[in-house]
Amino acid sequence: MAQRIRIKDIAEKSGVSVGTVDRILHNRPNVSKTAREKVERVLKEINYQPNMYASALAYNRSYTFYLIMPKHESEAYWEEIEEGAMQACDVRRDFHVDVIIKHYKRFDAKTFADTFQDVIDSHPNGVVVVPSDFETTKKYTDILHQQNIPFILLDSYIPELKPLSFFGQDSFSSGYFAAKMLMLLAYNEKEIMLMKQMKNGKLASKQQENREVGFRHYMKEHFPAVKIVETDLPLDEEKSQYEAILEKFFSTHPDVHHCFTICSKAHIVGEFLQKTHRHNIQIMGYDMVGKNADCLKAGSISFLIAQHAYMQGYNSIDTLFKAIVLKKEVQPINYMPIELLSKENVDFYRRYEK
Repeated sequence: MAQRIRIKDIAEKSGVSVGTVDRILHNRPNVSKTAREKVERVLKEINYQPNMYASALAYNRSYTFYLIMPKHESEAYWEEIEEGAMQACDVRRDFHVDVIIKHYKRFDAKTFADTFQDVIDSHPNGVVVVPSDFETTKKYTDILHQQNIPFILLDSYIPELKPLSFFGQDSFSSGYFAAKMLMLLAYNEKEIMLMKQMKNGKLASKQQENREVGFRHYMKEHFPAVKIVETDLPLDEEKSQYEAILEKFFSTHPDVHHCFTICSKAHIVGEFLQKTHRHNIQIMGYDMVGKNADCLKAGSISFLIAQHAYMQGYNSIDTLFKAIVLKKEVQPINYMPIELLSKENVDFYRRYEK
């Protein structure tokens, strides 16, 4: 183990007082040029690495980070992001870090704008945001840049916004991967089903759009003759209406045996298949949420692609902490692993790293 370097040791080697070394290490005034040069020379010789944790604690400051995300009732993906963020806050409680979660209504640029403005008016130290449309998001991230407030993007990566960091999957690669895995089973099929959930003709996120682009890109490259038949289960509809839409779809397309869902609601199709005793259809979907896991174990969903939502929430807050409190450099792009879950390995899935 490397020997611990004390301020007293640096002072003795430099020929200055302990107080002078302390002022230099903490970049305080009232230090002569000669003394500073002596101490900096010794620091370079011994390759001194400051204890950033001790320094941050010594300042005894408080920090408030905001997480801006879509409003939801009970969606495990968003809930796990929140849980991860709050756990990161709890781990850093000695540094007086607080995390405040603010919600906006999905597909509503006005509520996103109002929420973001409220956050800016609160003078945050850092922000984590699940973006809305590009133009609206850019308007407010530009303000963050002007005020030197670091921000992190979740869910959708938009490099033009120049965030401090991003956490999420490479959604194009994820969709491409999903198509590749699905077609290992469906290589003899003539049609496959693509299930979406939209509102007013829009998908819930840029992430889902990119998944579809990646999926279609693979299909065009490798299976151009396979027809992709879309079905939309509109957001906010009743379960009975979903069942009617799915019954009509599978009655009209009896030769469809494979389904890909680009959202976290594969269980809607899975539960329908169980209820109607259709056991010859394979589903690939996203997110290790409770209802999806139940369908996976029951066999009505074949595969799920995990996103590690808890890790995204935890690491986004932890990254703000490292960058703002500890003054450390952070990784700008952090893609989550693309993990394929089946009923054989779902019980071993870890939602976060210990």
